[in-house]
Amino acid sequence: MDSNKKLGLVGRNISYSFSKKFFENKFQKLMLKGFSYDIFDLKEIDEVEQLFSTPELLGFNVTIPYKEKIINYLDELSEEAKEIGAVNCVLIQDGKKTGYNTDAVGFEKTLLLHKKPQHTSALILGNGGAAKAVQYVLDKNGISSQIVSRKSILNFDNLDTQTVQDHKLIIQTTPVGTFPNVDDCLKFPFEGLSKEHLIIDLIYNPNYTKFIMNASEKGAKTVNGYYMLEQQAEKAWEIWNFQKK
Repeated sequence: MDSNKKLGLVGRNISYSFSKKFFENKFQKLMLKGFSYDIFDLKEIDEVEQLFSTPELLGFNVTIPYKEKIINYLDELSEEAKEIGAVNCVLIQDGKKTGYNTDAVGFEKTLLLHKKPQHTSALILGNGGAAKAVQYVLDKNGISSQIVSRKSILNFDNLDTQTVQDHKLIIQTTPVGTFPNVDDCLKFPFEGLSKEHLIIDLIYNPNYTKFIMNASEKGAKTVNGYYMLEQQAEKAWEIWNFQKK
């Protein structure tokens, strides 16, 4: 591998980053010299144009709020990214910029690890890029799902206990409750939850969001986003390093 390979994370107001720590540890473990992982905090997505002219840039991860907006700046999309309509990993090779979605892989691994036979229908809380990847994976695994967001037909104001009882799988994809706003929690009828329920909150910082705590008080099985994050990062590493033609 050539020296001075640059990787990084594109997003807005990135106050903390799992990815930076994860990849810097990886460089150390694999004893890779000349790799760096930076935070590219962009106020607007069009600033990515400037980033693309960075010499030695091998690729980058993409986080909130640019997973969908980045697509207009890319040359090609993987099959999954095309179907999902969101990108969280970009590979730059010979000047060609290709978008991938590794959230799907990460979420699928998490889901299959914890899913039980009763988890046949799901509510997806939120409708951003991560929600799109979640919906794609649920479809692929034959689990019906409904989106709950501020503006959808089923929204946080009309979501009732019965609907929650009827959907034994709940995936929380919004950033509400992420560090430093750890006391924030979505409006949600927690009384509809039972020990039959599986709650997957994609947030990993803090480990236990208010949402997870409220859900586990009702006996629901709860999982945070850490494993998904690790798995999507591993997949990104594979894309950056093993796509050489």
